[in-house]
Amino acid sequence: MNPAPVATDDRLLVWREEFPTLAGTLHFISHSLGAMPRGAEASLLEYARIWRTRSIRAWDEAWYEFPTVAGNLIGAILGADPGTISMHPNVTSAQAVALSAMEWKAPRNKLVCTAEDFPSVMYLYEGLERHGVEVVRVPARDGHRIDENDIVAAIDERTAVVAISHVLFRTAQILDLAPILARARAAGALALIDAYQSVGTVPVDVKALDVDMLCGGSVKWLCGGPGASYLYVSPRIAPSRKPAFTGWMGHQEPFDFEARMQWHDGARRFWNGTPAVPAIFAARSGYEIVGQVGVPAIREKSLRQTARMLAWADEYGFPVISPRGPEQRGGTVVIDVPHADVVCDALLATDVMLDFRPGVGLRLAPHFYTRDDEVDEVMKRVRNEVKKAGG
Repeated sequence: MNPAPVATDDRLLVWREEFPTLAGTLHFISHSLGAMPRGAEASLLEYARIWRTRSIRAWDEAWYEFPTVAGNLIGAILGADPGTISMHPNVTSAQAVALSAMEWKAPRNKLVCTAEDFPSVMYLYEGLERHGVEVVRVPARDGHRIDENDIVAAIDERTAVVAISHVLFRTAQILDLAPILARARAAGALALIDAYQSVGTVPVDVKALDVDMLCGGSVKWLCGGPGASYLYVSPRIAPSRKPAFTGWMGHQEPFDFEARMQWHDGARRFWNGTPAVPAIFAARSGYEIVGQVGVPAIREKSLRQTARMLAWADEYGFPVISPRGPEQRGGTVVIDVPHADVVCDALLATDVMLDFRPGVGLRLAPHFYTRDDEVDEVMKRVRNEVKKAGG
């Protein structure tokens, strides 16, 4: 292979200095854990200072409104209106809140998902089956590939919710949401999109999609760390939603301590108990940076660098599991090398950050802070470890 020269005019590299982890690692794990911004540490120190100096006053002075502030930062990335994002500790909780607002009355008691959605939410759907929900799991075709036509065919007038991933976690396949959402609307079903593997690296515009509900989290491309996920509910349907999975923070006046629920008029109606304030503080810096860089610019660079990785994979004879077409490829390259688990452990031991998933192999992902020479280096290190492992 004769790769293109490394980029010398990559304007996104000005953000590298905001991520201290990059100084000592080859960081190709942003699909699983984004690099920590130095601002996250400062935000956690700010949280601790407020707790130490302001005590109970911290709620009125900062903490109570902070989930809304963070939600609006995410909303700006999603093209959502202010006040339409609620914060949650993880996507499973966010989806549980959204799905608890459904009636699930037969004959409209069907939930359509795919066999390639993330297991955590699949376990949630499995639990709903005990309460009379009929879960239809659209199977994958060859190589864990989901065909959008199969999802469309599974949606009918008995479908209450279509709950699918935008980008599949194993293969980084981007699903074309347009025909799926159109069919859901025509059938009178709501759509709940898991955008965890897309937001921050693939442009998502909730208004352009006219999506009913969308969730995701901060751990991956948003570089926000664990414990801060989000739920968008369209203003078209939000006022009619009454989640059963709720709590005092979802009340219109929580500090009135009323015995009966009166749901908040805005996004706070989807809160439940006390929010995870430290995690949201930690996540703020990542949201701000991604918002300033801009996801279209991130996507342009991602496509260039993942194409470079695919070329190296072909050079080394590694089978590629992720899609090759740019319109179908998320931010991750998946290669099925021999002894992938052993190779992964060996690379992690030398500060190469990547991961392994059974059935598909190694997952590697550049992000906006990645240099071209790092792309070349990580692929060479993979090749060397495969040789050592006997591949």
